[in-house]
Amino acid sequence: MNVLTRREGTRSPAASGSAAGNGDPPSAVPTTALDAGTAAVPPVPFDHEDLVVRRGERSGRYVIVAIHSTALGPALGGVRLWHYASTIDGARDALRLATGMTYKAAAAGLKLGGGKGVICAPGGAPPTGRERRDLLLDFADLVDSLRGRYVTAEDVGIEPSDLVVIGERTEHVTGLPPENGGSGDPSPFTALGIEAAMRACAAECFGTAELSGRRIAIIGLGHVGEKLARRLARAGADLLVADIDARKRRVAAELGAEWVDPLEGLLVECDILSPCALGGAIEAGNAGALRCEIVCGSANNQLADDALAETLAEREILYAPDFVVNAGGLIHVYKEIRGYPEEEAERLARGIEANLGRVLATARKRSITPLVAARELATERLAAARRGHVAAA
Repeated sequence: MNVLTRREGTRSPAASGSAAGNGDPPSAVPTTALDAGTAAVPPVPFDHEDLVVRRGERSGRYVIVAIHSTALGPALGGVRLWHYASTIDGARDALRLATGMTYKAAAAGLKLGGGKGVICAPGGAPPTGRERRDLLLDFADLVDSLRGRYVTAEDVGIEPSDLVVIGERTEHVTGLPPENGGSGDPSPFTALGIEAAMRACAAECFGTAELSGRRIAIIGLGHVGEKLARRLARAGADLLVADIDARKRRVAAELGAEWVDPLEGLLVECDILSPCALGGAIEAGNAGALRCEIVCGSANNQLADDALAETLAEREILYAPDFVVNAGGLIHVYKEIRGYPEEEAERLARGIEANLGRVLATARKRSITPLVAARELATERLAAARRGHVAAA
């Protein structure tokens, strides 16, 4: 068994730059044999409590958990089943996404920390049968060894049935199918929260929260994107949609939406651009060419570089921080932990409109970007939690 662990209070010798979140200097992921051939990749800020990388006893593949913070509560974050060019790429993904989960939970007012899981799948077609089961059980054993400090859920490459398999080895799993005592698919709540966030953005930019008649481009019609499109169609929006899967054209036809070439989707002229696929879609090469008033979508880490928030602000494009906007799914699975009813989850998801509205008002009054304002809000809650004085849902 191979384990690479970093615990709070230890520090890699390669510390540099400014902190992300807690005032401590960040440092690179520890240099190990896993880093072979990746020296040119910029280091991920490493202010996490834990990073555990383990070779599964059944599968022989690496499974990873990154815990960024447990200041507010157990670190909740989904697990990705994905093929990476190297194991360290999987570790970097886990570290990056775990940090985002900390901010997401803190900004949403939940008593949760941030974590993320990664299962490093082999190349080729997604694993099935015994191979897939072995990967899931290896990851489940890792989760269970953390004794509740990390709670896992569904993410890219994972199906609800996979969570049931993970649940055979650990109780620290949420988002299970309803027939297994869980809360089921969180994507409708994510879509609900994004629509609520769009209303806050529209009120800030256009003076009214009304979305009817607004030209909205949704890039990615996966679980969340399609549900968001259906909600916005009912709200009377003028929709443009794009997806790399041409079969999604049927959704466009059903909703009366304009189909856009996915290679050109980010650059269409619209009121609201909604990235709902993988992260990093907005990067230095296209940020100056966007033709929208607002960026508000479900994808995590939509900006390839946080400095692009300033670029968008200079172009008078409002960027709604993704970790505030897409918290509806987290709110939904959180109800399994807290035990509140579906109606309360819906109320909290709709509350993203007011929550984002406060962030935008703070940004406007202080002449800072919404990204900075949202992170300050989350950081304040984390600091209060460390002092023992925090209220949450």
